[in-house]
Amino acid sequence: MAKTNTVFVCAECGATSPRWLGKCPSCGKFNTMAEEVVNTKQTPTTGNFGALKTNKAKPLSEIAYEKINRTPSGISEFDNVLGGGIVNGSLVLLGGDPGIGKSTLLTQIAAHLSKKHKVLYFSAEESCYQVKMRTERLGLYSDNLLIINETCIDGLESCLEGVEFCVIDSIQAVYTDDLTSSAGSVGQVRECASKLMRIAKSRGVTFFIIGHVTKEGALAGPKVLEHIMDTVLYFEGENQENFRILRAVKNRFGNVAEVGVFEMTGEGIIAVTDYSGIFLSESRGDEAGSVVTPAQTGNRCMNVEIQTLVSKTSFGLPRRMPLGLDYNKLVLLIAVLEKRCGLNLGSSDVYINAMGGIKLGEPSTDLAVCAALCSAYYGQPIDKYTAVFGEVGLTGEVRVVSYAEKRVAECVKMGFKRVLVPAKNMKSMTKYMDKISIVPILYVNTMIKSLFKN
Repeated sequence: MAKTNTVFVCAECGATSPRWLGKCPSCGKFNTMAEEVVNTKQTPTTGNFGALKTNKAKPLSEIAYEKINRTPSGISEFDNVLGGGIVNGSLVLLGGDPGIGKSTLLTQIAAHLSKKHKVLYFSAEESCYQVKMRTERLGLYSDNLLIINETCIDGLESCLEGVEFCVIDSIQAVYTDDLTSSAGSVGQVRECASKLMRIAKSRGVTFFIIGHVTKEGALAGPKVLEHIMDTVLYFEGENQENFRILRAVKNRFGNVAEVGVFEMTGEGIIAVTDYSGIFLSESRGDEAGSVVTPAQTGNRCMNVEIQTLVSKTSFGLPRRMPLGLDYNKLVLLIAVLEKRCGLNLGSSDVYINAMGGIKLGEPSTDLAVCAALCSAYYGQPIDKYTAVFGEVGLTGEVRVVSYAEKRVAECVKMGFKRVLVPAKNMKSMTKYMDKISIVPILYVNTMIKSLFKN
């Protein structure tokens, strides 16, 4: 029988110690020692480690293809983010701020799955009665939904007889007796996640794991927690607003750029398929500083409004404050507008926001950011039925972007009358010429002449 020992390992240099130390004796860093399990399997005579039995390696051509079976979750947007449904035997980690709706979302999914499958809700933070109160509030009832209130994960496997799906709420609240540290510590989170992975891969049980986040917004615990998971999702939004955004940052079975939009209601969380009321404002086009860009998120294209505000600075160093866009990219585009187009933004504060709380990281939004900045600088609004997209280089050239046809098709679908596109993408735009006015843009200066009267 394997003997279980624990040691404390430094997260910085890997030095080990039989007991916890506040300062690592090797590298001198503080609070880096974390408890880990060491399994030693010794032979009766020699005391050496036993040999590991491994499968024989196979050529790639001899490996049989296995079809991935997916199960609908009952919420279309959740399935889209996962890549088409829940993959059996996978581990899905859902992180988000407190009160954002993680438990509510997974309770709804668990109740839907329990109509045809046996589901276990492993609640370490709430009592069984509290979970039942939530299901009654949401109008969810099922005899196949099993609920257990427990914090020790060692007995979980004995509760999984016939269970196909399991919800762990949450990974920071459970612990294993193999470690002496408290629940939520680095060692406990890592060891509990490893046990869940072993159960999922050996028994084919799909785990939905709720994870806490730090005040910086990252998942609490070691980074290996995210490495173990098949899919890592972030549930984002403001507690004061009804809309939530589900973002995939890792997905072994789908696109990592997928985004799902949800609305929090009194009856639970529902999927939102019409994004025009979320990412576009009703008053766009009335005031200067806003423009619409078709953003590609995963397999879908959504029109998102970008708003900017340029005001005279009251400090010696002007402020640049982007929300939903990269700070370094904003500074770069401001430098291009100053050097190539003659805009004087060095004495002005610049604020920029992507509507609806969505994050835009693709380069196709560069030209739209420049257009919004120019609109705010000149004080001239851009027509509400005009969309802009394209990547901007340091020379002021507008570069070609991917999915140009899909972006223009989305603008046509939403009733836009004009779209500014990179000139090098014009070859693929012939079939849309009679449906929308397409303006080719080669340099940022061309965009300024097309939109504004200087």
